[in-house]
Amino acid sequence: MTRDSGGKSSPRSAPPALGWVASAVAILLLALVPLLPRALADGDPAALVGLPGESILVLALLCLLPWRLARGVLATGFAIVVVVAILLAGIDAGYRSALDIPFDPLEWPQLGDAFGVLEGSVGAGAARGVIVLLALVAVGLVLVLSFAALRVGTALRRRVRGQTMIAAFIAAWTVIALTGSQLAGQPAAPTASVQAIGESVDHAADGLAAAAELSRQIATDPYRDAPRSDLLTALQGKDVVFAFVESYGRVAVEGDGFSDGVRQVLRDGEAQLRVDGYTSRTAFLTSPTFGGLSWLAHSTFHTGLWVDRQTLYSKVMRSGRLTLSAAFGEAGWRTVGVIPSNTEPWPLGASFYRWDTMLDVNDLGYRGPRFGYARVPDQYTWTYVDDQVLADDSRPIMAEVDLVSSHSPWTPLPELVPSSDVDDSSVYEAQFARGESATELWQDPERVRRAYAASIEYSLGATFAFLHERDDPDLVLVVLGDHQPMAAVSGRDAGHDVPISIIAKDPAVFESIEGWQWPDGMLPDADAPVWPMSAFRDRFLDAFSAR
Repeated sequence: MTRDSGGKSSPRSAPPALGWVASAVAILLLALVPLLPRALADGDPAALVGLPGESILVLALLCLLPWRLARGVLATGFAIVVVVAILLAGIDAGYRSALDIPFDPLEWPQLGDAFGVLEGSVGAGAARGVIVLLALVAVGLVLVLSFAALRVGTALRRRVRGQTMIAAFIAAWTVIALTGSQLAGQPAAPTASVQAIGESVDHAADGLAAAAELSRQIATDPYRDAPRSDLLTALQGKDVVFAFVESYGRVAVEGDGFSDGVRQVLRDGEAQLRVDGYTSRTAFLTSPTFGGLSWLAHSTFHTGLWVDRQTLYSKVMRSGRLTLSAAFGEAGWRTVGVIPSNTEPWPLGASFYRWDTMLDVNDLGYRGPRFGYARVPDQYTWTYVDDQVLADDSRPIMAEVDLVSSHSPWTPLPELVPSSDVDDSSVYEAQFARGESATELWQDPERVRRAYAASIEYSLGATFAFLHERDDPDLVLVVLGDHQPMAAVSGRDAGHDVPISIIAKDPAVFESIEGWQWPDGMLPDADAPVWPMSAFRDRFLDAFSAR
């Protein structure tokens, strides 16, 4: 404390150097932070060099406003806009990287599913810690950025004569920034925050337009009024199984440096199928999703509608659209959904897909460890389907079987075991103990790709083992991927194609699809036909129904 002339105590002034440092940091924050949305969108740190139009504009307004409360509200609002823009740009960059789609703000509930994947990869505690840390950073950034704007704005008000002149000068710079001009050889950035928020609004508008188009398609379903007695007549008496292999994308068979094992498994599996009397044909479907959001692919496959957004999915689930499972049910099959990733009842399975029976992880009786995201190894799932689902010969079975061992993070992975050991949980305990953590694996991109390929080899190997064990002349199996793996494996700008194979012993099955011109075998040709996944329902019903 110091004494004034009247003998009263007064606070010691802050050292001038500390004030200059605080001002320099404030200016740096105003110069860099508002440019973060563009840097995230472009994936280029060079975007942080420029003139942030929103900072210049808010400083101009802070110079003009005479009321302290108004200046505080303005600085806080500015900070909130910038932080919201950073969050939107960051989420959008994550969506484009992992899912190859932009983030639609109307689909914010998907963030909960993303958290579930993170939780399955790193554990519940670590996942919650990440969310808490992000929330603290966001709140802290709002506080720091609003303080920076007030400090610099106050300095300008106190030290510069003619506030109107300085405001006009700063406004001129704002115009330059907004028009994307160049000054002194440096890029002048438009307001990156406003641009990021505007792009999110555009994505939402695109989603609304897509929803309107979907309504039209739902209303014009070519199978809405088809006689149910004519459905699937060419498959009467056969058990039909649709097996979705998680993340089984085109890159699994065409990837550079890590697909050799997958191709060999397909060749060996095809050879065994021939010995066992099976025939197979394979082509490609283009999935509506990439890297995740598997339910969009499932709904597209079942309904014949292109469902590439959560808002569209929600709309379809509320419609009475005929699904493949419902078509089989109306034609006399008992329909079963085997979804090992579900942990609790799923009402849509009954209300929309109209499964007669839904089986989740609690119904399968698996007592072994959880392998990453996958709660049940695929070989165990196939054994359960063979012993419990297809064993019912009271009437034909139509089943969807979801194989999830190839879900990221691809560690630890189960291994194929003799059929007699599939129900022995101690076998899986030993396999789990040999696995490595996702944190260790994901430090090496090349090892991640090899682990992905190994997971596909396992899922396909389990499928071939099931077919070898089951000698059923009336079985028809459709095996397909739901989407490509994330960009860390597929690479940037990868397509959305996934393999699809039809396997059966009865030649009549392949006579019905002769017009499809799918090549023989399990390993798809590079020039094999490629259909939109939304085309499959109608072409399948056309091929196997009375005409």
